[in-house]
Amino acid sequence: MKICVVSFDFWDYDHYIVKALSKKGVESHHIKIGAVSHAGLQEKVLNALSKVVLKKNLKHEKRQKYVISSLEKLGFQDQILVLNPDVFTHETLAYIRSKTNRLITFLYDNLQRFPVQDKLHFFDKVFSFDDADVQKYGFEKLCNYNYLDLQPQAENSSDLDLFYVTSYDKSRNKIIYPLVRKLLQINSVFQIVVVGKKAWVPKLKYSINPQKSRVPVIFKRKAIGTGIILDFYKRTKSILDLMRSGQTGLSFRVFEAMAFEKKIITNNPTIKNYDFYNPKNILILNEDFSNLTPEFFNSPYEKIPEDIYQKYTLDSWVNYVFELKK
Repeated sequence: MKICVVSFDFWDYDHYIVKALSKKGVESHHIKIGAVSHAGLQEKVLNALSKVVLKKNLKHEKRQKYVISSLEKLGFQDQILVLNPDVFTHETLAYIRSKTNRLITFLYDNLQRFPVQDKLHFFDKVFSFDDADVQKYGFEKLCNYNYLDLQPQAENSSDLDLFYVTSYDKSRNKIIYPLVRKLLQINSVFQIVVVGKKAWVPKLKYSINPQKSRVPVIFKRKAIGTGIILDFYKRTKSILDLMRSGQTGLSFRVFEAMAFEKKIITNNPTIKNYDFYNPKNILILNEDFSNLTPEFFNSPYEKIPEDIYQKYTLDSWVNYVFELKK
């Protein structure tokens, strides 16, 4: 069997799918368009001019051509999984469609943020992580996956109460500062990192605001390596997970916390609906953060039952999505 995964893969999660397939003896490939960028300064300048004068993004066009040329080399595939099709043109999706018997997509962003309704007719099956979109559009519900091996909490020492790394988002950034004030009030030890091209916006606001200038939040333009993030996860008692506006699905942080046996602090009330929910491990924040206390950090973590843990592993996810025999 031949399976190909096509995605942007900003946070470097998607290649784990290909690794899991390879372990099962499936001939698998990953076409990662996020790796396609400008060849040099000249190309970068030309693209900037093109976007202003011609209203054409040359880098975007280059990425579409990369997908097509890559599939030409790989040949016909039994299945192709496209993750978040918003970054692909109709022409590119039509070409991908012609190269497989089964074309599927997984929407791990909600349609409010990335409306792709005009592209969904290309797919044989549409999976979505968002409960609201599943209910409204009849998609098949699918969570993100736990791509890590279990690392028992006892094997990792914790010098942080909380760690959070997030891409820049206006709605989440509004929450960060009042949450930080609460964390400081209860004398928590924490680290928060905001990543993205527009991270300079809150960084500037924090630097010129006397109240915020000393807040321990790091703003970075470039993504942090997965290895560095996982090292922080090992060091912390809890992982913070804040929703984007309109989001109801679970992020990868929930499953990373599961693998490291770390607690979750979140503003996502839908997490109550999952079978792994345990109020001793998961704190759903009040709007004023009044339920965030030192006791939550310091109380022991309760292990998730093995059968429930296995449901959310990448191995189970791959079997389900690609309809593989266990």
